[in-house]
Amino acid sequence: MAKKLMKGCEAIGEAAIQAGCRLFFGYPITPQNEIPEYMSHRLPQVGGTFVQAESEVAASNMLYGAAGSGERVFTSSSSPGISLMMEAISYMAGSELPAVIVNIMRAGPGLGGILPSQGDYFQATKGGGHGDYRLLVLAPWSVQEAADLVRDAFDLADFYRNPVMVLGDGLIGQMMEPVEFRADRRPCRELSPKTWAATGWKGDRPRAIINSLFLDPEVLERHNQHLKAKYDAMERDEQRWAETGAAGDCDVLVVAYGTVARVASSAMEDLQAQGVRVAFMLALLLAVAAAVL
Repeated sequence: MAKKLMKGCEAIGEAAIQAGCRLFFGYPITPQNEIPEYMSHRLPQVGGTFVQAESEVAASNMLYGAAGSGERVFTSSSSPGISLMMEAISYMAGSELPAVIVNIMRAGPGLGGILPSQGDYFQATKGGGHGDYRLLVLAPWSVQEAADLVRDAFDLADFYRNPVMVLGDGLIGQMMEPVEFRADRRPCRELSPKTWAATGWKGDRPRAIINSLFLDPEVLERHNQHLKAKYDAMERDEQRWAETGAAGDCDVLVVAYGTVARVASSAMEDLQAQGVRVAFMLALLLAVAAAVL
């Protein structure tokens, strides 16, 4: 397929469509408004459903409910909106439900401004909401990578039965670059049937119950041990980064992610021109538990 010049937010929306997402629940906030706008006209074209909720809290709980059906579900927001979604994201992690959340970060604290920022790093990589849980957090540094990582995010969410966040910023969301959506792309993980999904019961299988409440302390302890084993597997198997230069033999090692990495790579070239031995590490996966960065 030929490359197409697209704004980052639009490429993210199309990547979700290409990944099989047919349900989007969201609420507008700058600088990610082009994602719900794109989904609102694209989803009906492919038999999907777009819902603009009355708030981010409502959108995230709609996401929780729809994820329980086993469908590929998606929401997007920006910093303050993501904060409002954190309770439902914690519920989804506790209930082991796959979902993709895109955060196009803006400047803070508080309402801050609509300029690009990386101020949500700790919120994304340290769990964000209440309780002991973790997200897989993918961090693109280009529009093409944003599209690629969104498609991977849906596979990873299904494979681990866990919410996955794609962490961009206002620059990634608003800039335009050539993007290619490969028709021959294969899932980044081998996926099993969703026998856990609550799709209606006719007595032909065990009931599927979606729940994150365990009042028996021993049952809750076993559940958290199960989740910890899953997070350990994520940390072991899903680390992603790219290196330039010899990280083990350098005077300066630059580690960055997202759009700041674009600036850092240029700074590295300037240092190399001055004779400084410098290496650069681009982090593409920031969590579980900040395993890479």
